[in-house]
Amino acid sequence: MKKTDQAIPDPDGSLFLCSDSPGNGIFEFQQMVLSYYNKNGRKMPWRETTDPYHILVSEIMLQQTQVERVLKKFPEFILTFPDFAALATAPLADILAVWQGMGYNRRAIALQKCAILVMKDYQGRLPEEVETLATFPGIGRATAGSIAAFAFNMPVVFIETNIRRVFIHFFFPCSATVGDAEIFPLVEQTLYRNNPRIWYWALMDLGTALKNTVSNPNRRSAHYSRQSSFNGSDRKIRGSILRILLEEHFVDDLDFIQRLGEDPSRVERILVTLESEGFIQRTGHGYQLKNVRII
Repeated sequence: MKKTDQAIPDPDGSLFLCSDSPGNGIFEFQQMVLSYYNKNGRKMPWRETTDPYHILVSEIMLQQTQVERVLKKFPEFILTFPDFAALATAPLADILAVWQGMGYNRRAIALQKCAILVMKDYQGRLPEEVETLATFPGIGRATAGSIAAFAFNMPVVFIETNIRRVFIHFFFPCSATVGDAEIFPLVEQTLYRNNPRIWYWALMDLGTALKNTVSNPNRRSAHYSRQSSFNGSDRKIRGSILRILLEEHFVDDLDFIQRLGEDPSRVERILVTLESEGFIQRTGHGYQLKNVRII
């Protein structure tokens, strides 16, 4: 991208005040977003490659996880599991050991299932079509769109939290509630089709800047919900169970209850859920990690 001399509006400035449509401001909006990225774009390892595997890993890691945490974990994961084949054949215990600290451990299983699917049904190559990607484990429409844009530079249209923040701030400053159905046509109209990959990077970086400089526009999204507290949550107990099993391989039911200090029925419910999701397996009077090679 060529550098421009055009002035860059501050992220807290509005382009379209109380406007029902972008009107003739599409070009100006694109210039503002791309110029902002030209000066303030963030460097990340998954932006230094077009390897579909690396981008798939980064996009699933970034689901509900701060960029700073992914920046620390991504290089280790790629070093340990460098490609689809390595991830598809890895023992689950090895994957979870590297994943520790990321949270939402079911994403690790989804990643391996994706790798297995790629190796079995797609000759080791990740498909490019959004409709196909959206059927993969752990990948919804938005993640499928981001993978298609970043791995294959396809001019797809999708919305995620930072993109939503940008469009609500600049196009709906006077609206109390904004639905994605209102935002989606604007994302399509303003898409910089010459380079969708950079365009979406730019939108996401601008959205991150807005989060730090203005009252979060996403609170006016019809889809906004606060994330529940981690302390005392099932997520925290799930993570504790998996950490214990990674260290000790097998733990008795009663030992789990004593060590976790939680209601026995709650612990048992979470253990059963983890077993049904494929993380652990019951053996005798206790549990161990489901450490099975699938290929």
